[in-house]
Amino acid sequence: MNNMFSYVRLAKAAGALMLITSCSKQAVDPIAPAKQDDEVTTLAAAAVINVPLGGNAYITQKDAGAAEVIASYGLANWTSANTITSTYFRLGNTGQLTVAVKAKVPSGTSSIRVTVNGTPFTLSGLTGKNAQTYTAGTVSITAAGYVKVDLQGISKTGGYFADVSDLVISGSATNSNVLYANDAANYYWSRRGPSVHLGYSAPANTEWFYNEVTVPTGEDKIGSYFMSNGFNGGYFGIQVNSSTERRVLFSVWDPSVGKTTMVRKGPNVVDNTFGGEGTGGQSYLVFNWQAGTTYKFLTQGKPDGAGATVFSSWIYTPETSAWRFIASWKQPNTTTYLAGLYSFLENFNPEYGWQGRKAFYQNQWARNVSGTWSEIVNTNFTADATAQNQQRKDYAGGVENGKFFLRNCGFFANFVNYNTPFTRPATGQQPAVNLNTLP
Repeated sequence: MNNMFSYVRLAKAAGALMLITSCSKQAVDPIAPAKQDDEVTTLAAAAVINVPLGGNAYITQKDAGAAEVIASYGLANWTSANTITSTYFRLGNTGQLTVAVKAKVPSGTSSIRVTVNGTPFTLSGLTGKNAQTYTAGTVSITAAGYVKVDLQGISKTGGYFADVSDLVISGSATNSNVLYANDAANYYWSRRGPSVHLGYSAPANTEWFYNEVTVPTGEDKIGSYFMSNGFNGGYFGIQVNSSTERRVLFSVWDPSVGKTTMVRKGPNVVDNTFGGEGTGGQSYLVFNWQAGTTYKFLTQGKPDGAGATVFSSWIYTPETSAWRFIASWKQPNTTTYLAGLYSFLENFNPEYGWQGRKAFYQNQWARNVSGTWSEIVNTNFTADATAQNQQRKDYAGGVENGKFFLRNCGFFANFVNYNTPFTRPATGQQPAVNLNTLP
């Protein structure tokens, strides 16, 4: 389960610019707009490019109990002929693409299948404990976007098909505008995929924030966190934690001085602390929420008059036709109402970064301390360091059917530039919630 949200990594993570000839560190400022081009234009022309599996590959088909893994150095423990390993890289140009495999075979001889965007090639005679490069074949690239290369075993005389460290690509399609994850220190993040955000402008002294989230059918992949109500100090949304468990998660960070503490929590809500990128209090309800259903989220932030602020959250679940209380957390040494409102979409499991996910965020409202509701129709679409350091380019956000949306992962071709503002049509549908009767 992921306990942190993407803006933290924007401030803390540093990644490599997508350069073939060098790898330079770059810190990312989450506030200042990042320079962005429609395509990567800083690449030097190169006849041969190594795409490391450690940051760009996934086991996309695997038998239960099979030993194959993607390690930082590439594909290892490859024993099953049913396993498929998929590697992705992005080409900004059309033309010819030649794909080779850099591999070594611990013992014996192997034959494997290499499938490039659906075109299969057979490589036979892989052998030797020292890495060698084996050319699979050439295909034509007719449109810019991600290329998928699948590896599958055919036969072997030893215990393993091969250890594969890189794909080696060349041809006219690779002379410029090639993008792949090349920063080994951040392979964990590049395999998770880019996180994307919607930032909202809230009125001063906002006490309540209301939002609605709908995850389309089929977009609820394992590892997804559809965060609805984020604010300076915490975040609230729904997760897919495994094939059998889903959660409603509400967390509040510790302030710079002191520890956030639990005030109260709802029935069956689990509370604990979290660490890693920041520390704080975490509360979650195990709840089998469903794709295709719209859930309503409500968060309150209010000073307690004694030098602290209490943050509380509720979710409306159509399955129960009622608002359900999650928790109230007290953040000491803090006197504030809700500010810095935002939503985000992330994948927190690096083994599922090859699967796409999408959500709609709709009908946002803020209520100030005087009791006035204001509809929020403007947002700014942003992305994290994985996107800004050009390790991945499968991210998007905007307005669709009158609703804001976020999309990430899946290696789709048509990205949307981050740091783009969007406006949705107003609904005029003020939240139908009685704040005085909330549980």
